[in-house]
Amino acid sequence: MKRNHFLQLIILCFAILISAPLCAAPIDDKTATGWVREKGGILLNTFNEKDLAAKYRQLDTLFLEYVDLDYVGKFVLGKYWKTLDESQQKRYMPLFKRYALSLYKGFPLNFDNRLSFKVNSVDGRENYTDVWTTITLAPKEKGDVETTVTVAFRLQQKEKEIKIIDITLGESSLILSYRSRFYQMMQEADSDPEWFLEDLETITKSNEKNNQLQLENAEPPSAGNVLPVALPG
Repeated sequence: MKRNHFLQLIILCFAILISAPLCAAPIDDKTATGWVREKGGILLNTFNEKDLAAKYRQLDTLFLEYVDLDYVGKFVLGKYWKTLDESQQKRYMPLFKRYALSLYKGFPLNFDNRLSFKVNSVDGRENYTDVWTTITLAPKEKGDVETTVTVAFRLQQKEKEIKIIDITLGESSLILSYRSRFYQMMQEADSDPEWFLEDLETITKSNEKNNQLQLENAEPPSAGNVLPVALPG
């Protein structure tokens, strides 16, 4: 159970860097490796921020900068997107962005400098490049077991910008798992867009309320205890 929770958390956190498919251009191995190391280092340093409010702000900024939420929002709704009328689509998109930003905050994001990763290999194709990494969570206490997972980041490039278009763990695709959840919600709402939007609003407000409670109950950070993470090898 603990292992499954960790895997879900890692996929969600690194999904901060996900974006929409682009018209692809080849990415050489050195560039792809350097890009993953740089972005991964930024993310790990953000996790080490002790001030929870500052951590949330930094993660939100990363999310909004690297995630094409308009694309992702439409993709996860899939065939149901066209069942929404124009006014419902306009309501859905900002609601989905709130939902996305509220969701990751429900996971524990304090790893006490125990989280690390390294790039294992690069597999370049005509339209994309897969970068295989190993993500490791070091034991917290004596007797605990180190947890290691292999995650592949699929990159594409357009106009010198590199984006991640999918993250896979085994046979699991992050973006498809989100679509499965939204399809289930639509089915539970009898495919009624209005009921679906009401349910999504309820879930989002609940997430936001819980996140605010976490901020209010968080201990103030100690001065000088934020350690930078060295870029992984």
